[in-house]
Amino acid sequence: MQNYVPPVDDYRFLMTQVLGFDGAMAEMGLEVDSDLAAAVLEEAGRLCAERLHPLNRTGDEEGSRLIDGVVTLPRGFADAYREFQEAGWASLSSDPEHGGQGLPFILQLWLDEMLSATNLSFGLIPGLTRGACEAIKAHASEELKAVYLPPMVRGEWTGAMALTESGAGTDLALLKTKAEPSGENGYAVTGTKIFISSGDHDIGGNIVHLVLARLPDAPAGVKGISLFLVPKFLPDASGGFTVRNAMSVGALEKKMGIHAQPTCVMNYDGATGWLVGEPHKGLAAMFTMMNAERLMVGIQGLGIAGGAYQQAAAYARDRLQGRSADGSRGPVAIIEHADVRRMLLGVRAFVEAGRALAGWTALQLDRAHRHPDGAERARADALVALLTPVVKAGFTDFGFESAVQAQQVFGGHGYIREWGMEQYVRDARIAQIYEGTNGVQAMDLVGRKLPLGDGAVAQGFFDMIAADLEGQATPVAAGTCEALQLLRDATAALHGADADRLGAAAVDYLRLFALVSMGWMWARMAAAAKDGTSAHSGKRAVADFFARRMLPQAKGLAAALSAGAEPIMALPADAF
Repeated sequence: MQNYVPPVDDYRFLMTQVLGFDGAMAEMGLEVDSDLAAAVLEEAGRLCAERLHPLNRTGDEEGSRLIDGVVTLPRGFADAYREFQEAGWASLSSDPEHGGQGLPFILQLWLDEMLSATNLSFGLIPGLTRGACEAIKAHASEELKAVYLPPMVRGEWTGAMALTESGAGTDLALLKTKAEPSGENGYAVTGTKIFISSGDHDIGGNIVHLVLARLPDAPAGVKGISLFLVPKFLPDASGGFTVRNAMSVGALEKKMGIHAQPTCVMNYDGATGWLVGEPHKGLAAMFTMMNAERLMVGIQGLGIAGGAYQQAAAYARDRLQGRSADGSRGPVAIIEHADVRRMLLGVRAFVEAGRALAGWTALQLDRAHRHPDGAERARADALVALLTPVVKAGFTDFGFESAVQAQQVFGGHGYIREWGMEQYVRDARIAQIYEGTNGVQAMDLVGRKLPLGDGAVAQGFFDMIAADLEGQATPVAAGTCEALQLLRDATAALHGADADRLGAAAVDYLRLFALVSMGWMWARMAAAAKDGTSAHSGKRAVADFFARRMLPQAKGLAAALSAGAEPIMALPADAF
């Protein structure tokens, strides 16, 4: 495996030339500029490259283990986490009120990219903790926040999200876990949850589970779900957290990828917990965590694609095979072959546009939380809501496809474990499934997000892109304008559509939306890459590739969308 190279130069280009980072920070009153931000990202990248990347393969081969009820991470993971936590990376963007550093979320999202590129299994631990903190901060009582948030924000304690049951996956209305009132305003939580990432491990400290369960008087369906904070350790008489709660790991899931991540079957046997938020309002509270996690999962797809690209590009420069196109030389490095270049450029075109769009979305999240103007906060929050399913599903679809293409560059060696490429493919696959499958994300986009503001949020986003592209004469700007019109037409056609039409259109519509959004970012980058440096000329070349080889997908997606539901729904269910 080649060493990982943190993309700090690209982050700096985006901040200073494309995203207007310094102006945005000043607008929000934050004393952070692009020089400081780049220094932070450079230090984070060093940790990812030197400490976490070398653990990725060994962690995959060893996996987490469950022995006599105790979960242990692969060798080196616990020590690496302590270094990560002690250096302050767990608290990077968290609220200073609870011990966080309060740095802008864009730095957090790009840190997540580097974590995912180098060690996805490791990155899930702080990522899930951060999401749990968001839910506790937004919905828990002041007493619970005072006890649990400071050590979780610092990364001394970690968090997990316990939703799924064997009979209740996407349809949470079917969950059966129960919570009955007990002493000290607490509850006894009983039930079994599956697929619980970071459910247990040996890095030390408490593990705080947010568990969905039903109270005895709960109404049926999702309106009867409550959220409970259930820690691994309870307070003892002296105030320390040493008393083991009545929860245990029934098994570790045997998975296709992310082997080092302890994905647990969790048993709660009357475990002590406390209500978070109001009774029967648990789903809304949990979605505070879910929405944060969905952005993080999208970045996992981006990170894996970027990490796989670096390996494939280095291999293509070194691997000698075949003759030059004119037959005069051979063997030549496979980077000379057109099909290898096609695969590499396809991955790079996604990675660099995805990195830019992630940064833009993160700045909107910062505006939603910090901007002094309430109307601007509301506008930014609506844009983040609109783009969250696009980032989650679009980035993880493109990310998996990118991992496969990078593996393909290696030929037969890509299928052999020692080269490391098959791990990227296996690890990337889960991101399309967890935190809401990509089909569910697409339905969320067409069914819930397009109607926001009676359609005004989506139309405002489209108008913003159109205004940005106006006057630009590059191929990528022209292609994006054309694709944008197809997206507008598809949006209008879905207005008021029935459930079958929305379901049939959802996945293709989301991909079209993602292509247009990435085209917009490429147009911005191409316009900013004006000088004659190799970095800028490279940007313009990849932008041109995106315009001529990837944006044309928009026409095929629009044609598929225009076919409606009939081709999908015509075959009777019993004929499958």
